[in-house]
Amino acid sequence: MAKTILIVDDSASVRQVVTIALKGAGYDVLDAVDGKDALSKLTGQKIHLIISDVNMPNMDGITMVTEIKKLPAYKFTPIIMLTTEGSDAKKKQGQAAGAKAWVVKPFQPEQMLKAVSMLILP
Repeated sequence: MAKTILIVDDSASVRQVVTIALKGAGYDVLDAVDGKDALSKLTGQKIHLIISDVNMPNMDGITMVTEIKKLPAYKFTPIIMLTTEGSDAKKKQGQAAGAKAWVVKPFQPEQMLKAVSMLILP
């Protein structure tokens, strides 16, 4: 059974590129346009990994990670931040919230898939 990954990004083109790469690697993909949308889609189903942007309208990625970590069903779900933010301060903020990896845009799909495979065990 394929592992499910939730992609959260306000850019439709980024969601599309990530979805194509993940589906090509055999993953099932859900997507959300911002943190609020992502939280509304976490309804108890098994999500093996979340990939999220940091800068989004309505609810940014760091706030979303903090909120997800409060949900018992998703407390241990690994989260990768996929963002243009490369500052150490932002990375520390993300790590403190519970993000497990940080991939800076622009990115190569192989780079993202490597991070995914390190966080999702077969």
